[in-house]
Amino acid sequence: MERKRNHMKTAEDLKKMLRQIDHKGYKAYKELKGTYRLGTYILCIDSVQGDPFATPSRVRLLVNNKGNFDETLFDKKWRKTAAEDEILRNVHRFLKKQRGKGGHAGSGKSGQVFVCKVGQEVMERTAVLLSKEQIEVRLEVGFPAYGRTIAAGELEKILFQMFPALVKEVFTYQNTDKAHMKCAVELSDDQQFLREELKKNDLAAFVADGSILPRESGISDLPLKNAVKCKSPDSLNVSFTLPHHGTITGLGIKNGVTVIAGGGYHGKSTLLKAIQNGVYNHILGDGREFVITDASAVKLRADAGRC
Repeated sequence: MERKRNHMKTAEDLKKMLRQIDHKGYKAYKELKGTYRLGTYILCIDSVQGDPFATPSRVRLLVNNKGNFDETLFDKKWRKTAAEDEILRNVHRFLKKQRGKGGHAGSGKSGQVFVCKVGQEVMERTAVLLSKEQIEVRLEVGFPAYGRTIAAGELEKILFQMFPALVKEVFTYQNTDKAHMKCAVELSDDQQFLREELKKNDLAAFVADGSILPRESGISDLPLKNAVKCKSPDSLNVSFTLPHHGTITGLGIKNGVTVIAGGGYHGKSTLLKAIQNGVYNHILGDGREFVITDASAVKLRADAGRC
């Protein structure tokens, strides 16, 4: 480990290399592959694209986390997943603001920075990894070019302006929305509690009263505005007292056979889809935060007329 640190290049080394390859053929970017210490974080250029139109280059930022993010935010597996998910969403917000400023001129994906996509679900990913020692984020960067000629000055702006701003805004705990992070982690506590309660109460799924199950459209997973909120029948109503949310009531679906009946457009498919997606936790404000299904559940579907 000490030998590796001694061979780590510096910010000045990287700037010098950028000046040397500027205006050369695109493949000269390959010389940048390596690890660099850039002030408060480490930059790892792991893979360099061979063409401005090819899959973007892969880079990692390693940020020291000692004395940074509160360890209670990720001291349990589900909390760690929630905290990493929240940080990843903050990366998306940051990059969206950067795209709004423009400046991505050039060939192919020049100057564009990408990170793993996120939806309404909270799940384990490798885009952001949080530990006591460090925070690691994995990005894709379109190394800039005009035609197939290196535009090193544009890449320098990304590496020495955008990335330091990203580290300061997203990976410095004091600069993040700590209240929102706390809510996301506490929600994961409540969701985990419900998952454990399903097993104790012989339930296959739970759909909280007040849940918003319909989605905005067939191509959007956002909650439908002004939708009718879910309300369980008295015969199937159960209640739980969550660690943070307090008492919650809703539809408890027992293990065994449950038949959902009703006319067209009465919500049967909407309810079933919410239940099948309940194997995943959902973000605050999704409407399905407390739609929880046994994690081992799978959906089986038969064509019309077939058993």
